[in-house]
Amino acid sequence: MVLSSAHAEHLEAGAWVARRQEPSNYWIGVHSGLIKLAIYNASGRSCTLSGVPPGGWFGEGSVIKRELRKYDVAAIQPSLAMFVPSDTFHALLESSLPFTGFVIRQLNNRMGEFIASIQNSRLLDVDARVAQSLAQLFNPDLYPDTGRTLAISQEEVGLLAGVSRQRINQALQNLEKLRILRLSYNQIEVLDLERLYAFGREQI
Repeated sequence: MVLSSAHAEHLEAGAWVARRQEPSNYWIGVHSGLIKLAIYNASGRSCTLSGVPPGGWFGEGSVIKRELRKYDVAAIQPSLAMFVPSDTFHALLESSLPFTGFVIRQLNNRMGEFIASIQNSRLLDVDARVAQSLAQLFNPDLYPDTGRTLAISQEEVGLLAGVSRQRINQALQNLEKLRILRLSYNQIEVLDLERLYAFGREQI
């Protein structure tokens, strides 16, 4: 049922995956690349809600309620996205207890992620906000396929954290000096995931 109704799309960096205020016709997953969920106002300013690396799925809340999507979805990197139709999603929800359990855990983890994002943006300094934005990409429940090395540029980290490229560079260098991560061209290797998770939490 899923294979016959779902489809995949290759997306260039910057391409729209889904738009705010459009029907939530699909549950969307990321096979490769990096996608962000954000809200843009009329002047073009944006607020990033989350980044979704390979292995992540999103949009189940809006699909369950059959409501208009509440955020824009764009590819930060060239990506391969998977689209499961709303009707297929609801059929699985009604017929498969393991799938229902997965969706409940997904919703619970997503709520925790969004609460943490609001908390971090209001209470943490820039270095800690950058650390927490990266740490979110390593949530094993939401993004099980994320390894210790992320193919991501400093500019892309800035898009997720809502921080300028110059300030991102400084924050990442500070984290590298603490041996929490290692930087290379368009790549970040996490050396100490526990310290990355904990960095800046004493400010809260």
